[in-house]
Amino acid sequence: MKSIIRNAKIINEGRIIESDILLENEFIVRIDSSISVNGNVSEYDAKGQFLMPGAIDDQVHFREPGLTHKADIGTESRAALAGGVTSFMEMPNVNPQTVTNDILEDKMAIGKAKSAVNYSFYLGVTNHNIEEVKKVNPKTVCGVKAFLGSSTGDMLVDQPQALEELFKHCPILLATHCEDEARIRKQTAEAVAKYGDDIPSKMHPIIRDAEACYLSSSMAVDLAKKYNTRLHILHLTTAKELDLFRNDIPLIDKKITAEACVHHLHFSDEDYAEKGNLIKCNPAIKTVADREAVWAALLDNRIDVIATDHAPHTWEEKQNLYTSAPSGLPLVQHSIQLMLDAVDKGRFSIERMVEKMCHAPADLYRVDRRGYIKEGYYADLVLLNNNPYTITKNNLRYKCAWSPLEGFTFNHSIDKVWVNGTLGYANHELKELNPMRLKFNR
Repeated sequence: MKSIIRNAKIINEGRIIESDILLENEFIVRIDSSISVNGNVSEYDAKGQFLMPGAIDDQVHFREPGLTHKADIGTESRAALAGGVTSFMEMPNVNPQTVTNDILEDKMAIGKAKSAVNYSFYLGVTNHNIEEVKKVNPKTVCGVKAFLGSSTGDMLVDQPQALEELFKHCPILLATHCEDEARIRKQTAEAVAKYGDDIPSKMHPIIRDAEACYLSSSMAVDLAKKYNTRLHILHLTTAKELDLFRNDIPLIDKKITAEACVHHLHFSDEDYAEKGNLIKCNPAIKTVADREAVWAALLDNRIDVIATDHAPHTWEEKQNLYTSAPSGLPLVQHSIQLMLDAVDKGRFSIERMVEKMCHAPADLYRVDRRGYIKEGYYADLVLLNNNPYTITKNNLRYKCAWSPLEGFTFNHSIDKVWVNGTLGYANHELKELNPMRLKFNR
């Protein structure tokens, strides 16, 4: 199977070049200004549109198994495909929780059967499963996930000895959710005493404040330095935490890295008045000053990657009073478009956007031959166009069928998406599927 994409403006490694690109089976085999091929070849004229690598989202919650009334791997991976996210790494707080290697392999089998795009899954950490952590395979699993702030079931890792053992023995990248549980419980109790269950949503970033984040993230950094752990702190939200991270060495040499999420780069606490619990998430969307600090850290490379933390809940669940409304929001279908909107507003260049959403996650996780447009790499590609696109319920692909961005109009659309050389999305329709389990060069 051969395909040629002609006249594309290829965004790769900080440059934009106009070129043709030849795909054969799963791979990019040639990039040249003029390519001629004999035989049966599918041709696509990009007409000078931007062509970028497929985005790699290192943090999503697709809710399967056990929580499939909210979402499942089939529905959410198709939303990802429609949004130009061609690879995802999914979290372990499902039912049963992904806390043994056997359960992890069962989940990989679900991914193989149902996913529309490339997939990997984290092994989850508890206070009691260090032996499972030690056995995880660095070449076939994206990482280990530890909730150092609240989670479901027994996935909160809060016992000092368990934390020491985890950071000492983890054989693979350790991704962490960092919030101090004791502080959050205290401040939640104070808010309930004042408001009852109907706490105003604007209190969320006060209950889950900057100090709660810093207490946990600084502890994680200290432990990582003590044991030389490969630590990746997810969804940074506060100015206070940002000096924990370095920008004086290349990403490939960093032992401690950080992620920002699209909703923390887009929303601020000023949006709670309109959006309410729809943008309730953990860690909380915080102040404008915090948002601007996160942007600054992203641009100066203290923060390394952009992801979504896509975390759908049903509309009905989100209508509950504050204490019962779950945290999380669906985002994976529109993350590239949301960041293209930031490009249009002068936040950063399209080349830097591609760096943070494609190149950097590939480098950070050592993903095998993805995240770049290079000869010999897997052909995960996204063709963009300049057609306006308004988010409505009719064009959402999430099982939960809502988005906090409904009514928002983007200047750009996702035109076509290839996954492993197969055209999987075009003209707002899903086409053929050719996903693969991610592999890692570790």
